[in-house]
Amino acid sequence: MSTGSAASAAEQIAVGYAVTGQALELGSVVVDGVADPAAQVRIPLATVNRHGLVAGATGTGKTKSLQVIAEQLSAAGVPVMMADVKGDLSGLSRPGVQTDKIAARAAETGDDWSPSAFPVEFLSLGTGGLGVPVRATISSFGPILLSKVLGLNPTQESTLGLIFHWADQKGLPLLDLKDLRSVITYLTRDEGKSELKELGAVSPTTAGVILRSLINLESEGAGTFFGEPELKPSDLFRVAGGRGVITLLELGDQAARPVMFTTFLMWVLADLFTFLPEVGDLDKPKLVFFFDEAHLLFTGASKAFLEQVLQTVKLIRSKGVGVFFCTQLPTDVPNDVLSQLGARIQHALRAFTPDDQQALTKTVRTYPKTDVYDLASALTSLGIGEAIVTVLSEKGAPTPVAWTEMRSPRSLMDTIGPDAISAAAKASPLQAEYGQTIDRESAYEMLATKLVPPAPAPEQPAAPPPMPAPAQPARPGVLEQVMDSPAFKNAMRSAGTVIGREITRSIFGTGRRRR
Repeated sequence: MSTGSAASAAEQIAVGYAVTGQALELGSVVVDGVADPAAQVRIPLATVNRHGLVAGATGTGKTKSLQVIAEQLSAAGVPVMMADVKGDLSGLSRPGVQTDKIAARAAETGDDWSPSAFPVEFLSLGTGGLGVPVRATISSFGPILLSKVLGLNPTQESTLGLIFHWADQKGLPLLDLKDLRSVITYLTRDEGKSELKELGAVSPTTAGVILRSLINLESEGAGTFFGEPELKPSDLFRVAGGRGVITLLELGDQAARPVMFTTFLMWVLADLFTFLPEVGDLDKPKLVFFFDEAHLLFTGASKAFLEQVLQTVKLIRSKGVGVFFCTQLPTDVPNDVLSQLGARIQHALRAFTPDDQQALTKTVRTYPKTDVYDLASALTSLGIGEAIVTVLSEKGAPTPVAWTEMRSPRSLMDTIGPDAISAAAKASPLQAEYGQTIDRESAYEMLATKLVPPAPAPEQPAAPPPMPAPAQPARPGVLEQVMDSPAFKNAMRSAGTVIGREITRSIFGTGRRRR
């Protein structure tokens, strides 16, 4: 393609990205290896709640694309929540440093680049991390999400659901792991076996497997995550100085179990769905969610879990929330979910194996047809910081496929270090609310009274020997005969023992707890 025709093609593609309202500036169109700074690729802010996908092999620039999008959302006053899996998104809180490479990229992408920092809140799952500790109760997390974290099979997942149902019916709050352990322990011991049998499909063996999985989860440090105070959705909608606050969830002690990360984000998203009112179409989203390492969310997921994810993604856009999944391959995301993602930012793919080649072929099929690029060749030829892009226009139609040279982030493209993260978290206004764990009465304490054997009844003094009856001159009446009978006297002694035992229980609190 000649230089003139290449410029014409770039301009033609750019027409599809023309926006009248606010938009996220991604970069410039590339044709025949040349970027045209006049041909801009944009996502209209009004369509960001139609969700998106950022994909590509390791080292191709996915994280920097996330950083660019998060910066511009924040600048537009839109709060953002992201999982900082690799620890390098903390640089959003510091201005970037201009280099020759950044200056050259700014010229090629038509960006009037200047260093800028953005308001960032650092959170950690439970205590032990660098950020403000956040938690969720077992009850609100629910059996489906917890089964995903525990790696349970469908049978075990349904069993866990029945156990949750039983605890709810009995008024036993499940706040932390020890509450759920206590419930399962009670149901599998002699005291609760009859109630376990009433649950029907719950076998003691399956309950035992779940109990061991809970113990393993707790030994890996997840015990500090489940409990109170629980994260409130309203704390994710903060704006500082006109800029949306970027909430970063860092791994901390959960690095060995990253699936906890993505599942927690799914819980937050589901919680937001119940918390937020319907708002319809907005000029810009109220909040944007990023699922980094999204394959962890879907790998090994049960049918019930996938259905919950799909339902949430489908409906939450009407609440003004956008969701972006970030992963290596589009095939990491189930087709039903992938079909809901309006924006596609695909960085370079590698096709070294037959499986890679198959994934490449499937990826090409998900893009609109184009006469400008050979997509199969383009996807394996993209340079670092380049991507194949298609988004939804303001009218809701897919835009032309654009080989895009992505803009550089304006914030620091590096971590700020653990000391700076810890200091920022300690100075956070959320520290006062979430810094201390609350342990109120729940299932663990309630069941403890049932599992402790009752106090022995006090010994009753021996009854004095009966006095010899005086001689009766006349025949006794019927009442006197009954009262004087040995059977009546034994019944009275038994009644006195029972009454005494109940009085003792009420005084020392060893009876059944009333709810």
